[in-house]
Amino acid sequence: MKKIDEIVFRCEKILAQILIISMSAAVFLAAIARTIGRPIQWGIDLATFLFAWCVFISGDVALRENKLMNVDFLLKKLPYNVRKWIEVFNYVIILIFLLTLIVFGFYLSYTTRYRTFQGIPNFSYTWVTISVPIGSLLMVRTVVLKIKNLLKN
Repeated sequence: MKKIDEIVFRCEKILAQILIISMSAAVFLAAIARTIGRPIQWGIDLATFLFAWCVFISGDVALRENKLMNVDFLLKKLPYNVRKWIEVFNYVIILIFLLTLIVFGFYLSYTTRYRTFQGIPNFSYTWVTISVPIGSLLMVRTVVLKIKNLLKN
């Protein structure tokens, strides 16, 4: 199971890098095209689509690597056992929030299945909104592993 987690994490990291580079390239090319008088109408739309996916994939990468912003100067003064339970409590709150995102994200994806994204024919808005529950599912896995590791130690 650990091997699968490592493979999934490596793929997430590569995908996050590809998404942010692609998003930046789309915005840059759209700006260049606009400057030379040949605007690309779908450039910003593509960047918006890539941004939605990038946010959630990168969020899981940051969560796994403990790179999320935190304020722990008060926690460092507490005993380890108290700190551990405060962390578990925080992760439980995050887990509840992520589960809510999953439920409502799938509902939103289902309700937007006939809506086109930015008027692009045959490209459903669901491809954008499905990033919320899928990214949240990945983060739920990470949070559960973090809670498990905290309780094991």
